[in-house]
Amino acid sequence: MLLDAQNLFSDAQAITSGTIYSTNTVRFGKNDISFVPIIIQAVSDFTNLTSLNVKIQTSETSDFSSSSDLAESTMVLADLKAGKKFPISYLPKGNKGYIRLAYVVTGTAETTGKITAGVVASDELSYHEM
Repeated sequence: MLLDAQNLFSDAQAITSGTIYSTNTVRFGKNDISFVPIIIQAVSDFTNLTSLNVKIQTSETSDFSSSSDLAESTMVLADLKAGKKFPISYLPKGNKGYIRLAYVVTGTAETTGKITAGVVASDELSYHEM
């Protein structure tokens, strides 16, 4: 799986408490970008929180003053180990121009968990063995 620095939302971003937004937003322009593959993956074990909800958000402006959620997924602590991927593998329809991720922590503040997320060259599930 190839990640491009210009299309990264988070690069080993520490997830602590409350709602944390991805370090980067990605500008796609207003168009249908559905079926663009992405990865949202824990790159270090989470040890304290109860669960982590990840939302894909879009906005017409880079300040996200009027954003809307396109998709979301929640994982519990037991599943948040290094290498574990959230089950969102494509950007959904509804892009308004800018996209970011919101990480919503439930429970105790996290001290070790980190996430890497971004657009990838292809979805690893699209490979077919011959």
